[in-house]
Amino acid sequence: MEYRNKLVLAPMVRVGTLPLRLLAADYGADITYGEEIIDHKMLKCERQVNDFLGTIDLVEKGTGSVVFRTCAEERSRVVFQMGTSDAVRALSAAQMVCKDVAAVDINMGCPKSFSISGGMGAALLSKPELIHDILTTLRRNLDTPVTCKIRLLKCPQDTVELARRIEKTGISALAVHGRKVPDRPRDPAKWNEIADVVAALSIPVIANGDVFEYDDFQRIKDATGASSVMVARGALWNVSMFSPKGKIPWENVKREYVRKSILWDNDLKSTKHTLKEMIMHHSCLELPEGKAVIRSENLEHLAQLYGEENYFQQVTKNRGVFGGG
Repeated sequence: MEYRNKLVLAPMVRVGTLPLRLLAADYGADITYGEEIIDHKMLKCERQVNDFLGTIDLVEKGTGSVVFRTCAEERSRVVFQMGTSDAVRALSAAQMVCKDVAAVDINMGCPKSFSISGGMGAALLSKPELIHDILTTLRRNLDTPVTCKIRLLKCPQDTVELARRIEKTGISALAVHGRKVPDRPRDPAKWNEIADVVAALSIPVIANGDVFEYDDFQRIKDATGASSVMVARGALWNVSMFSPKGKIPWENVKREYVRKSILWDNDLKSTKHTLKEMIMHHSCLELPEGKAVIRSENLEHLAQLYGEENYFQQVTKNRGVFGGG
């Protein structure tokens, strides 16, 4: 997969499922990352071909819940992101999915306690030997490209040093979020420190942080020299920001998202969580729309809420099944 001059949907927990990834691609995203999935969880799954939906599903044994769902339409651009703290486990998990995705990415930036306490995410930033072990193990044993995503370290020189060590493992690209582990989303991203990493490496660097409008893609590229740009919150708030024609109304985006969720039978909790995140940026969950999303018990209820009852009926009729997620 080529990592230069690409617009990239960032990995977002409980949000970056198939419907949002496909919607982002419809609007112009070139590469779409799935939500981070922990290697332990993957190893409880089995790969199933879902002829009913036309998808490949990684399904948790015992519970039947879909942990990761993808389809042929996104095969050339979807990146499977994994949380791990062990090279052997990472390889076992990656081997389950590597034939169905464009690349495998290791999360080395998540600051959330569940990641750090498991030695994953940003906890890896202080363990360069373990980083090297994980990435080289994947590189030697997979034909699929391997990448990783990091945050800034305490001082710019440390970030550059780590990035150089990561590059030596032979990965295809490095995504850099322009914030340090203690930084909050409201703290401005340090584009200048991403620029230091870009200047030190020869592999493509994907810049991430404070990209909210289409024009920001070029602004961050100019400021950092990065090959490509990754966007998280901006895409969550209105995923049509990937379109060079400009954003479409937020109401339309929500309806499109609901349609995609119906079409791909997306997990109800994930669908509701994503809609709530979209609503919270523009409005308030205490208003009627937010309350109705929270109360919804299935995809059919969401279809009714967003005026997509006919679409829901048509899709379920075509499947020869009636039921809403």
